[in-house]
Amino acid sequence: MDVSFAITGKGYVILAADTTAAHSIIKVKLDEDKIKELSPHLLMAYSGEPGDTVQFAEYVERNIRLYQIRNLYPLRPSSAASWIRRSLADSLRSRKPYSVNLLLGGYDTTTHTPHLYWMDYLGTLVDVPFAAHGYGSYFALSLLDRYHDPEAPLEEGLAVLKRCIDEVTKRLVVAQPKYKVKVVDKDGVREVEL
Repeated sequence: MDVSFAITGKGYVILAADTTAAHSIIKVKLDEDKIKELSPHLLMAYSGEPGDTVQFAEYVERNIRLYQIRNLYPLRPSSAASWIRRSLADSLRSRKPYSVNLLLGGYDTTTHTPHLYWMDYLGTLVDVPFAAHGYGSYFALSLLDRYHDPEAPLEEGLAVLKRCIDEVTKRLVVAQPKYKVKVVDKDGVREVEL
């Protein structure tokens, strides 16, 4: 039932994820943060099986921080995406694979460009301008395809994202009531309100 969206624009990446934690048909909590800050310029939105998502997100967060401590500089978004994809692929070939879908957004401070990566539980990695996971993707991807502008300022990107969330809320039977939205750009990571 998880829903997550991401969109790139002129110098930024926006990630949004619902805040509902559910077990079967029961809502457990409504304030779950499903977007993990991995480094000062790197965010990861995760969805999937509740235990797997939290465990894998914390594993990724700790290892990326360990890399930064050992090497005195953070991983660039492309390198982080490759490492995470490899971790998912390795777990897929083990006895206990993670059932996790990811959206990885980051700002590369060396090239001054935003990057967005779509990953699924099979270890598939794609560099995309916009992405979605969950049931909300059935409604949002067509809107993102039509209204996404890679040169749009942040306000327009947030408007497109709000349009996607409104469409999912209106059309999806099990629509999620709240979303957490975070932006990563040259200034780092911050949370914004829609």
